Amino acid sequence: MANKCILIIDDETDIHTVAQIGLTLETGWTVLTASSGIEGVEIAHKQHPDAILLDAMMPQQGGTETLEILQSSPETKDIPVIFFTAKTQATHRREFYRLGAKGVISKPFDPTTLASQVSGFLGWNE
Repeated sequence: MANKCILIIDDETDIHTVAQIGLTLETGWTVLTASSGIEGVEIAHKQHPDAILLDAMMPQQGGTETLEILQSSPETKDIPVIFFTAKTQATHRREFYRLGAKGVISKPFDPTTLASQVSGFLGWNE
């Protein structure tokens, strides 16, 4: 499970910090961060992370639009995306999965279990 690279795309820097600390302490993964969907798409193209944690609600380019852009590019279409959001009603979850998300992690989240949630959604525990 070591040597994974995760990209967090979220407009809240506090989320970046807490998630990054939780993921690196628990697993040693490399964690990249982006403060917007636009920046996240650029980083995904350059760094090709193993997975992306994507906020659903961001200004300018929201999470669903960002996911569609990632999926439309040959370089990023195979990167698994997990929504990282406060929008966790059943209708939202269904929509995220319909769009191709591999999972949904609710905010607020527990940084001590974040890595195991990501691993579980992506089958990295096996």
